[in-house]
Amino acid sequence: MFTHDIMKKLNKTFITPMKPIHGFAAETSTATVKEFASRIVLLLSTTYVISSTIMGVGASKMLSAVRCGIGWSIVLAWMFMCAILSWITIYLVSLYD
Repeated sequence: MFTHDIMKKLNKTFITPMKPIHGFAAETSTATVKEFASRIVLLLSTTYVISSTIMGVGASKMLSAVRCGIGWSIVLAWMFMCAILSWITIYLVSLYD
């Protein structure tokens, strides 16, 4: 799966080494968030969700283990993507009206 690759990369870049139980917690949290989001028809990027849960696991071990700059760049990328996709949606809807 792709989430395994994401976990390996994030583990090496900004979190203290994780044990298997931490990976299990991150994967379970990601699955739970994605499940609830799909039930209310909310589209979420798996990459952003797994990144957030890995940061949460790192923060639970030690708050200084997480580099906040990476977290902010994830949030900014998510906001930027939402804005761009909103404009694309508005444009495509206007084509069919």
